[in-house]
Amino acid sequence: MNIVYFDTIAGIAGDMTLAAFIAAGYPLDDLAGELRKLPLDGFELTAAHVRRSSIDAVHVEVLVTHQPHYHRHLADILGILEKSSLNSAVRDRAARIFTVLAEAEARVHNTTVEQVHFHEVGALDSIVDIVGTSICLDHFGVERVYSSPVRLGSAGTITTQHGTMPVPAPATTELLKDYPVQLTAISSELTTPTGAAIIKALSAGILTDEVIRIHAVGYGAGTREIEGLPNFLRVVIGSLDEPYERDESMVIETNIDDMNPQIHPYLIERLLATGAHDAYLIPIIMKKGRPGVLLSVLTTRPRMQDAIDVIFRETTSIGLRLQPVGRRKLPRQEVTMQTSFGPVLAKAVEREGAVTLAAEFEECKRIAMEHHLPLVTVMRQINEELRSRTSPNQEILP
Repeated sequence: MNIVYFDTIAGIAGDMTLAAFIAAGYPLDDLAGELRKLPLDGFELTAAHVRRSSIDAVHVEVLVTHQPHYHRHLADILGILEKSSLNSAVRDRAARIFTVLAEAEARVHNTTVEQVHFHEVGALDSIVDIVGTSICLDHFGVERVYSSPVRLGSAGTITTQHGTMPVPAPATTELLKDYPVQLTAISSELTTPTGAAIIKALSAGILTDEVIRIHAVGYGAGTREIEGLPNFLRVVIGSLDEPYERDESMVIETNIDDMNPQIHPYLIERLLATGAHDAYLIPIIMKKGRPGVLLSVLTTRPRMQDAIDVIFRETTSIGLRLQPVGRRKLPRQEVTMQTSFGPVLAKAVEREGAVTLAAEFEECKRIAMEHHLPLVTVMRQINEELRSRTSPNQEILP
């Protein structure tokens, strides 16, 4: 699996990201040629080699030759992407970045996604940064994005079209909720809203003990020197040397010994409705010999707060334990297969070069009820049909 690792030594910004990919080997002229597929003009992309802490890095600048003072909405930017001749993967990735940025700005300014104005981010240079990043990821064939904990400045102010803002900017902190960050005492904006949006929209989490085969490295320089800190973003492009998919999840736990157990099934149902991967109860013996249950929820960082809200609202718990966990998964996808009962949603799991198909339980349950058949009979027949149609290395299309 091809990956990119954003090492946020001095934070991350849109121009630093473009510069790092150019330093890693993407020719400037090729990137500029792809950007010309946007229905926009009035900008020029330049790059120069600079030294940061005695390390050679690339600094990129978007020169805006002429542009009226635009206050674009999300719909305007999505329209620009749709009218471009960029490939669909590039357009979709860029649209995802702009969407999460719009959602964060809407929350900060207490407005709607449709009404929020992109000021700095709606400008030509920011559009180039975000679309250019998506182009670079496509060029290097990146399938998954990871990062270090994102470094933030934590002192001082910046001047924006919204007025004077604290460091880090409110949109930056909103975007990085539930993502690992590292606060510094540096009175500079290390990570910009554009950089935070790239992480929020694309990153699968942080890397810790993974084995990476490195193919290319690039250093994207910030604009100025920062005393005591090499002001650049390092991108590492490579591949993970393992056959498994991986992600980072959160485990939420609490011990409960004073709640009506009739509520337990409802509680699990509500937790799963938040998008949690799993939620379950384990009988335990607590202090003073009291019987109780251990509630455990496995969820993603973005959905963690929703699960926490459910627990505090629906249980007697007054405290929770939170811990990040890494997951390893066999590659899988949902597919629709034709059976004697009609189309059935199934899970295709790849294991050692072979694909195994298994019907989803809810699909079997639906068919059993529709045909007035025993559930066990339906499950057996459908899975036998699926097994007969699966062979080693078979390609299953969704």
